Amino acid sequence: MKVVVGMSGGVDSSVAALLLKRAGHDVVGLFMKNWEDDDNDEYCSTREDLIDAAAAADVMGIELEAVNFAAEYKDRVFADFLREYSAGRTPNPDVLCNAEIKFKAFLDHAMRLGAEKIATGHYARVGEKNEKYELLKGSDGAKDQSYFLHRLNQAQLSRVLFPVGEMKKPDVRRLAIEAGLPNHAKKDSTGICFIGERPFRDFLNRYLPKIPGAIIDENGRRLGEHIGLAFYTIGQRKGIGLGGAGDAWYVAEKRVPTNELVVVQGHDHPLLMKKSLRADDTSWTAGRLPGETGHTAKTRYRQADAECTVMATDTGIKVDFAAPQWAVTPGQSVVLYDQDVCLGGGVIT
Repeated sequence: MKVVVGMSGGVDSSVAALLLKRAGHDVVGLFMKNWEDDDNDEYCSTREDLIDAAAAADVMGIELEAVNFAAEYKDRVFADFLREYSAGRTPNPDVLCNAEIKFKAFLDHAMRLGAEKIATGHYARVGEKNEKYELLKGSDGAKDQSYFLHRLNQAQLSRVLFPVGEMKKPDVRRLAIEAGLPNHAKKDSTGICFIGERPFRDFLNRYLPKIPGAIIDENGRRLGEHIGLAFYTIGQRKGIGLGGAGDAWYVAEKRVPTNELVVVQGHDHPLLMKKSLRADDTSWTAGRLPGETGHTAKTRYRQADAECTVMATDTGIKVDFAAPQWAVTPGQSVVLYDQDVCLGGGVIT
């Protein structure tokens, strides 16, 4: 069948295209340009990534199209990113990018090109059970990306392939070397796509005003001044600007109404540990809220699955954990699992 593969210039998406081509499908590569405000500076790698994607496509003998989704990205992802930071929360734009760009704008574009399916280089899998599609963790536990894909619905899951989802990362690189792909040794991209490797505060400072306020401890004692609540996140240790004796200081709370940053000493301070959370803007892969028990959840990527129960609320869900969780952060996603099955999740409030 005709499959359009989102090719980022990285090794994972290139190997995804290679596997589909070897399986006999009619494969077309699509490079997505999602950011163009400052793509000439040292931190933005769009041009280099396009060259890498084109070089890999050339080796495989497949067509590569470049498409510009910068306007959609700015409207659907970046505007929300700034809104959330302004409100004192810490959003996860990769989750929104997958839901709004890669599996919506890109999917729609691919269907217009006559594709039957789209594919990406994500480490995840799609299964079928009781006539429903399931989003499954990638086989490589160290690379599993289902957390970022938890907002995918049945219609999207029915159209998507994750060819490297069954593979381990070293095997992906080995396959790329054997096939002569020029990007076989390219390092994995880190951080948020529109920020790249640039200093995060410098980037945020371009778009959000600095509104200084008091840094206080849990007893309300003033310790110093912060540069603006948007520039800190729960659990942050570096960059607070507090020295002195004793344990390191961590951000425990951002009090938006009073513009106060609450900090505590010690990684395991009680104010950094939470046994429950609330989340709204929920999305479930099966189209409905799962049962109350038998689940685990993550409140951040790369976190170990934690036992929990979940209950519906007027606006979303309440999640209660069996053991306290560290640095639960408003704006991040809580994602629920039933063993290897990703059930969906919501935005922590």
